[in-house]
Amino acid sequence: MRNYLLIFTTLPAQMHLALLELLLGKQCRGCDASILLDEAAIATSERSAAPNKNSARGFEVIEAAKSEVEKICPGVVSCADVLAVAARDASFAVGGPSWTVKLGRKDSITASRSLAESDLPGFQSTLEQLISKFANKGLTARDMVTLSGAHTIGQAQCFTFSDRIYNNGSDIDAGFASTRKRACPASGNSNLAPLDLVTPNSFDNNYFKNLIQKKGLLASDQVLFSGGSTDSIVSEYSTKPSSFSSDFASAMIKMGDIIDSQTSQNGVIRKICSALN
Repeated sequence: MRNYLLIFTTLPAQMHLALLELLLGKQCRGCDASILLDEAAIATSERSAAPNKNSARGFEVIEAAKSEVEKICPGVVSCADVLAVAARDASFAVGGPSWTVKLGRKDSITASRSLAESDLPGFQSTLEQLISKFANKGLTARDMVTLSGAHTIGQAQCFTFSDRIYNNGSDIDAGFASTRKRACPASGNSNLAPLDLVTPNSFDNNYFKNLIQKKGLLASDQVLFSGGSTDSIVSEYSTKPSSFSSDFASAMIKMGDIIDSQTSQNGVIRKICSALN
């Protein structure tokens, strides 16, 4: 178990966000580890879905952790549980909250690229689309805003925000847009920029402060504070970091409870997270 702990305590901050996103942002079917199945294992792998391709990361970290767990108690702990625990540990490692992870999940024996294409939020999603997609998973608008706060750490590729910084809209700070243009051409590319320009490697509430200042990097970030129904939640979190922290822990528990009914009935415990038994 010591090796398991070392895996997470030595990770860079960007990988901690990747692990959080694997749990909260990239699993269209709930916490069933379907996204961990690679193309060699299943033809409909979710890794190559548009919201995940060249974005979802951290697979090798989960695989390494699962390998260490298998050495101690083979065939007992699912990849879904390893991922849920890893997300909790990733949050705590960068100054975020911790929470009690419910265990006992099973791993999916299927994956759905088409479902990932249709169900996962995109970087240009409107507020209505975000609320709807989260509601379809039993999560409230407040949960959605809270979980979006994970963008307090990590980076985004230029092509995901180039339209936003070059369209000269009224919902973006001119100085912020100018700064981001230095490494991001209008045509977009894979250059990275921090989602939170102030404290990109720390879990805090600066993400919400940025939104109030019209400095949300992605369009799907800024819509949370754009004269709509979630403005008051963003305002609250911008001044009450403790509320954000406690709500985030609660929302992560709710997210971890989402399991596809097929997995509940026919799930397994995979020996290798990227492959079927």
